[in-house]
Amino acid sequence: MYSEYAEIGGFDVRLSTQSRFDNKIIKKKHVICNRGGKRKEKSCDTLGTNGVRRKQNSNSRVIGCQEKIIFEFVYGTPDYKVFQFDELHNHPLEKRSDLKKRGRCHIQKKSLYMFWADEMEKAYYAEFGDVISFDATFRSKKYRMVFVPFTAIDHHKKSVNIGAGLLSNESIESYSWLLKAFLKTHGKGLTLVLTDQDAVIKQAIEIVFPNSKHRLCMWHIMKKLKNKISDDLLTNTDFRKRLSKLVWDINMKPDVFEVKWGLLMKEFNLEDTRWFKDMFTKCDSWIPGYFNDIAMCGLMKTTSRSESMNSFFNTYSESGNLLLNFMMNYDTAIQKQRNTQRELDKASKKASYKMQTPREIELQASKVYSSTLLFEVQKEIYKASFFCTYSYVGIEDGWEVYIVQHNNTKSEFRNEFKVEIKAEEKEINCSSEHFNSMGVLCKHAFTIMMRCGVKEILERYIMKRWRKDVISRNYHFSSLPSDSGDCENVKLVNDSYYNF
Repeated sequence: MYSEYAEIGGFDVRLSTQSRFDNKIIKKKHVICNRGGKRKEKSCDTLGTNGVRRKQNSNSRVIGCQEKIIFEFVYGTPDYKVFQFDELHNHPLEKRSDLKKRGRCHIQKKSLYMFWADEMEKAYYAEFGDVISFDATFRSKKYRMVFVPFTAIDHHKKSVNIGAGLLSNESIESYSWLLKAFLKTHGKGLTLVLTDQDAVIKQAIEIVFPNSKHRLCMWHIMKKLKNKISDDLLTNTDFRKRLSKLVWDINMKPDVFEVKWGLLMKEFNLEDTRWFKDMFTKCDSWIPGYFNDIAMCGLMKTTSRSESMNSFFNTYSESGNLLLNFMMNYDTAIQKQRNTQRELDKASKKASYKMQTPREIELQASKVYSSTLLFEVQKEIYKASFFCTYSYVGIEDGWEVYIVQHNNTKSEFRNEFKVEIKAEEKEINCSSEHFNSMGVLCKHAFTIMMRCGVKEILERYIMKRWRKDVISRNYHFSSLPSDSGDCENVKLVNDSYYNF
């Protein structure tokens, strides 16, 4: 596979040295540029028989190039990992056509897979890997590869990369290998993963992560609507408004959704329309209500973050036509992403926030949450303080039960939610399930907490993933500026696993 990389990059490679264990198993393999090594000096008379000084052979290809990759045996497995990679050459790289003309380019027609994730990306997955998405829309003609970044959401609600892959084709085998490499690198499987409706990806997820929940991108599904209905129905604002409200409602229970879907299909004579029938049979793969039992399910409902991430990386891959250039530009993009996070971390720690209410609970929130999350929590506390009303129901199984209503001035419709609290045990539940889906308490819960004299957010309801110091407090990484030495910037396969 490395020979394929070399062929794309414009140079030849050869096996240099190998070291072995006592049991003869190869410990390390050194593969170097064909122009690497030292030229052997031959003792000879530099003068010809006619007394004319001979010229040195200018065709010698050994010029001491330092490019090399070292593969190291992974103990306890039949695999090898990349131990060291030095990509700098001391000579110009050649065009692929020139290599082929020289007859030294050996291309095997086989699949090439690559996955990599550094220590910081592993930390991001450990803290923010409750919901992820990945997307393969970035297909580079330059590199003949498909780029597959894995995306999560950090404590600032910014997209962060938790690994990436390059595939030479989009087969079930390729995606299965990629997901197995992801699992091997991070050490734990996926809980909830979002993708588009690609059947190959779906099958690969079922093979590698049979216990994970696979969610389809709602935006991609709804985008197809205009091609599935008549022009008259497409321009029917009542139909589109009701359908949109039906499919995007995060609080609607599955049984309620199924009844309302059936009524809507019947009203507009869509019961026998194939696309709507297909989408209904798959409703547990894309309708929000079917995911409410999964923690943090409200973080992502579409793959828009993955697509934005692809676009983000694409802006850094315009220059050069080598895979090497892509990897260097990838590193530049990652450094920019991480610099943004560091700046937001600093701002969250130093910020002096304006309180929206006189509540102590809001002051406490300002000390623990990142700025982005604090603003969201402040909104919930503010609404709880000024726009929510409640009525006491009674005691049920040791829980104090209330009905809370949000008085929305923009709508006559009033949603009511059941809130249960055990103040002494510091437990609270709301039928909106907002905490389960988003990781923060809702206005209904805050209403009853303040009613019961609770002055601080209960510790169990402050999720680690939203704390302002979740990364800086628990992980210590050396900070490399984006313009640091080239060798560091293009260490493209650190902690990567090859099917070698």
